[in-house]
Amino acid sequence: MILHASERQHPMEVLKNKLQEDISKRNLPPLLDRNFIQTEDEADRVKFRIMQWNILAQALTQGDDNFIRCPPEALKWDNRQLRVVEELVRFSPSILCLEEVDMFKFLTDTLGDAGYKGIFTPKPHSPCHKFVNNMGSDGCAVFYQTDMVELLQHDSIVLRDEDNEETNQVSILCKFRLKSNKKVFYVSVCHLKAKAGFATLRHQQGKYLLEVLKKRVGSHPVLICGDFNASPKEPVYTEFIGSDLGLTSAYSQLTPARQEPKYTTWKIRGTNDGQTTESCKTIDYIWYSTDKASITSVLDIPSPEVIGDARLPSYSYPSDHFSLVCDVVIKS
Repeated sequence: MILHASERQHPMEVLKNKLQEDISKRNLPPLLDRNFIQTEDEADRVKFRIMQWNILAQALTQGDDNFIRCPPEALKWDNRQLRVVEELVRFSPSILCLEEVDMFKFLTDTLGDAGYKGIFTPKPHSPCHKFVNNMGSDGCAVFYQTDMVELLQHDSIVLRDEDNEETNQVSILCKFRLKSNKKVFYVSVCHLKAKAGFATLRHQQGKYLLEVLKKRVGSHPVLICGDFNASPKEPVYTEFIGSDLGLTSAYSQLTPARQEPKYTTWKIRGTNDGQTTESCKTIDYIWYSTDKASITSVLDIPSPEVIGDARLPSYSYPSDHFSLVCDVVIKS
């Protein structure tokens, strides 16, 4: 039987079906259930979908004190690779903004079959190299659906500190054009310095990125996605709220009080004295130019009951961070 073009499956659907076959063969449970929350009337406006996600570098799943309640089999790459790709494509985002990517070639090959192209910027000194059998340096990546958007320009940025010295954290800045209506916009992905005690450095890295963006984006709308490693109480969050770019955090629109979700990451690790430490906080964001773009819906964050007592990662979710996904309209 010969299928006509209109009857052939879209490459995205082919990939999703293949994933489900492989997941079924391994008897893996379904991914955590998630749903979109509409934030304003979608009408007939042209929109695109963007995802922000720290996917958890494979090398950083190692260590006896790391994710001690997660079954070791769930962290093995043979299983994790299926769940990572499944989460990336199950909502068919137009643009993917990713951190802790240490498997760029794998993602390029796999997502390429579904119509994506990608850009990668590694950290100058990736911690992944400290681990045996690592897959290479981790860094930030942007993937985009070529039938939805056209990449006009992209730049890699090494974030700087208060002395204007380069740090070990990076960002990517992309200039896109929607193929449907030719509107131009910018997208930046970043990953700021992790761990307690580095709030000042994160603040400086964020300020530097904002300075770069103000020089580059001009009058165009911009979306900034990233793992900021900073709660809404940190100075870098306040810096973004007060930026001349007129930025708003997409997920803060979920409540009438304009508050961020209670968490975007939730994990349990071991300590040197045999105890456990639990980290539940909001540190991931999608920022957008409020006067030049609008958010019509966002993907919810699973409840504690859905996540389970072992928290993240797990068989049902491959990272210690939740993906953030929203539908964006570029205003005239």
